[in-house]
Amino acid sequence: MNKRGQAKEGAPLYRQVCEYLLNRIERGEWKAHDKLPSIRALADELQVHRLTVFKACRELADSGKVYVRDKSGYYVSPDHPQEAKADSGKKKIAADYSHMNALSDIHRLPARYQFSQALIDPNLLPNLYLSDYVKKVFDLYPKVMGTYSSAQGDEELRLMLSRHFREKLRLQLAPEELVITSGSQQAINLIIGTFLGPMDAVLVERPTYSVALDLFRRAGVRVIPIEITAEGYDLDRLEHVMQRDKPRLFYLNPTHQNPTGATVPAWQRKRIVELAERYRCLLVEDDPFRDMYFGEAPPPPFFAYDTEGWVIYISSFSKYIAPGLRICAVACREPHVERLIVAKSLADSGTSLLNQKIFLHYYTSSRLQQHVGKLRIALQVHKEIVEEELAGSGWEWTPPQGGLNLWVKVPQAVSVDALFRRAREESISFVPGHICDPLGEMQAWLRLSYSFASEEVLREGTRRLVQLARELDGSCSHT
Repeated sequence: MNKRGQAKEGAPLYRQVCEYLLNRIERGEWKAHDKLPSIRALADELQVHRLTVFKACRELADSGKVYVRDKSGYYVSPDHPQEAKADSGKKKIAADYSHMNALSDIHRLPARYQFSQALIDPNLLPNLYLSDYVKKVFDLYPKVMGTYSSAQGDEELRLMLSRHFREKLRLQLAPEELVITSGSQQAINLIIGTFLGPMDAVLVERPTYSVALDLFRRAGVRVIPIEITAEGYDLDRLEHVMQRDKPRLFYLNPTHQNPTGATVPAWQRKRIVELAERYRCLLVEDDPFRDMYFGEAPPPPFFAYDTEGWVIYISSFSKYIAPGLRICAVACREPHVERLIVAKSLADSGTSLLNQKIFLHYYTSSRLQQHVGKLRIALQVHKEIVEEELAGSGWEWTPPQGGLNLWVKVPQAVSVDALFRRAREESISFVPGHICDPLGEMQAWLRLSYSFASEEVLREGTRRLVQLARELDGSCSHT
């Protein structure tokens, strides 16, 4: 955002302010005849120009949502026959926010050396073993293809997952506190649509998962970055930001974080849950890489430390079990779970029942659990191949203890944008770091996913990428 009354992306800023005020009214934060904060106070809170707030308030007054008292300010209108007029005004105000997905744009580029997709090499997945379970499911549930799942998800699957989370992660969860979604991206989208409105303050890690960042931007929220390092977060700054900006939500990926690979220690997890309770900030914990660790298992999820219902836990199995099944479990307490069920029912008729049943029997098998252990070893080998090829290149990184990505800083003389263009010509794909940065400023960083390419392709592609960077470095030094 800037102070010129226009958002960097999407709708005019005054309309985003309109939506922000409307959402606070509709959530009941301001009742009928309550006075809105002053123009100056709102401008300071939202960090926009006072004229932008004034224009937004005038638009709300024209639509009948607020009324003006002379020399006093703006007040919330009571329900009245002009409701239809107000609704039409809201439709006019509703913004067509920026529609973009930078990561998807990169994935669409064909590449022989595919280092942009954080997916497992299909050759490392037990595909033949999975096909046995497809046949088994049709024997057990002959009518499965002719039946919808419930919006909340298959009851048998939720029962199994609640038991699994309780035994493995110490999460006290009932099946009624789980919602099954079609992958973690749908889960994030449902949470945004359910709990956020335009101009709401949202905390995100810096850097973070770029697709989530694009989803937040599309929703027109105010994104506030929180730095994440190999040691976790600066908790003093986090508390200061929570106290100052009163965020409604903090989106976290604290275990083998995407893209950095960092894992937040247990003591910080406990403390952050306490801060969330104190400042009434919902924690959305995205946890797709938990089982992909190379040494010790990571600490329990934030959800394990939550007693007041301030954590929503997203556990996706798509990355390393069977990406094509698109199974994700969202754990949360009432009243959040009921709101998500409604949102899910409006999004589709429930996640594929066939996929849920296949996953149910496939995931609980001892053979698959043994395979996950072997997969960790294979991924560690992949990571070490990339690190070997980067050794001596002048590139910098912190070795991750799990996950699928290496977060790398190139030498100062190398432009990542120029390297990306040259790499495309050589059929090499990676993720430029700036699309993972809420501020768009991490120009010297890139994400290399070591999980998708075979060992041979991984080694050759990394060598080629380093050589391209050296050529660019050399050309820069001669200009």
